[in-house]
Amino acid sequence: MTAQAHRAEVAGSPRKDGIVSHRARGFSLLEAMIVVAILLIALSINFVTLQPALKSARANSAANQCFMLLRRYRQQAIDERKRYIVTFNAPNSIQISRWDVAVPVSPAPVVISTQILPTSVQFQTLAGIPTANPPDNFGNGGAAIDFGQGIGLGGLNYVMFMPDGSSQDTNGNLNSGVLYTAATGDLYSSRAISVFGATGRIRGWQLVNQAGNATWVQK
Repeated sequence: MTAQAHRAEVAGSPRKDGIVSHRARGFSLLEAMIVVAILLIALSINFVTLQPALKSARANSAANQCFMLLRRYRQQAIDERKRYIVTFNAPNSIQISRWDVAVPVSPAPVVISTQILPTSVQFQTLAGIPTANPPDNFGNGGAAIDFGQGIGLGGLNYVMFMPDGSSQDTNGNLNSGVLYTAATGDLYSSRAISVFGATGRIRGWQLVNQAGNATWVQK
């Protein structure tokens, strides 16, 4: 056999040493397990880091839902020259009713919508809520749904918006008060909404830690 033929035979024959490059073999099982473990650790760290932000987002969402419903139906009462009742029912539902005016007797209010707060947030006050300087100085933070301020001892669970924009009770008295939402066991998830009867003014509040003291600040 000539040298040229021998070289051709060697070049065309399969390798006998069985050696395959690392790239050709791909990842080993151990390497794959290490990659998966790193990914799981990274996801766990991100999940723990995001928890406070997620809780705050849910608390804000619940408060915004209540705030926007109050504002919407106050404006609707003005625009339509009708009465709208927003009722807050523990632990977490909101009912909207329209009360038409008729002569000689008005019909019963008609429920037009029912909504539920986001998961884990309820109408409640938690231990640590300040009893001094509550939102707009309504009540003392003892009741989660505390309208009817200035009408006896408060404790009403609704406001009724009138065509002039004011908030009243069903007997025609001006109806001011405050509503609290919070996630159970999380003091600083507490939010509040106050309504001023004479004008129907609506304000949002957030409980914050100021120098170690739980303090209401207007949002």
